[in-house]
Amino acid sequence: MSLTADLKEMLTEQLHYRELLFEMTRRDLLIRYKQTIMGFGWAVFMPLVNTAVFSVIFTRVAPIGTEVPYPLFAYCGLLTWNFTASSLRAAVSSLTSNAGLVTKIYFPREIFPFSAMLVGLVDLAVGSSVLVALMAWYRVPPSKFIVLLPVVVCVHAMFTGAVALFVAMANLFYRDVKYIFEVVITLWMFATSVLYPVRMLGGKLGTVLRLNPMTAIIDAYRDVIFGRHAPDWTSLGAAAALSAVALLWAWIAFHRSEFEFAERI
Repeated sequence: MSLTADLKEMLTEQLHYRELLFEMTRRDLLIRYKQTIMGFGWAVFMPLVNTAVFSVIFTRVAPIGTEVPYPLFAYCGLLTWNFTASSLRAAVSSLTSNAGLVTKIYFPREIFPFSAMLVGLVDLAVGSSVLVALMAWYRVPPSKFIVLLPVVVCVHAMFTGAVALFVAMANLFYRDVKYIFEVVITLWMFATSVLYPVRMLGGKLGTVLRLNPMTAIIDAYRDVIFGRHAPDWTSLGAAAALSAVALLWAWIAFHRSEFEFAERI
């Protein structure tokens, strides 16, 4: 099947099954927060706790300089990072945990990792309310580049969707992926501009860390939300191009492998 035919079929299926995607996302949200006292409060609890812990470390024990108060810097990084991390954690086992649906009913299987990503996007939106409150508390005004926020979110979603498709498919064929995943996601966080400004690092290490697409994305969030200068268009443009290509490749590979899923599960 040609690339054009694949794309047409994938987009047509997503349009046709859009209501199923909505219901899957709604179901996952209800399952995640069912019978919890805090409900959606859990979407902001962990970023806030981690922000408090790392604020003590990086303001009292090993101080580092940031353009805005460190708690605001850290919370923004943790909130946006958690969107990717939580989406991937849900996506990695999204096919294997829905074996009955995968083997018995036909629909585009990418709905599972996509719904995991949409749940993460809801959490991101909820957690943003605390980010706004922190900006008000520290009297940090919004950046004049705030109008570019939807562009950054779009790039972030494309990149997260690409990786979500890949890990969901990889875990179906190689079950040890879910065990390796937790190690990789932890190391990846510390190699990203989540808790410290990678821009300040020089030498070979700084150059390597700046090649991380998530660093460009998280730095772009800070720049457009409360930064004093425009985003680094070179880094953000490279991350956007990589995200688009990765999403296209992962989606096509996922789509072409669907006929094997029932056998592998």
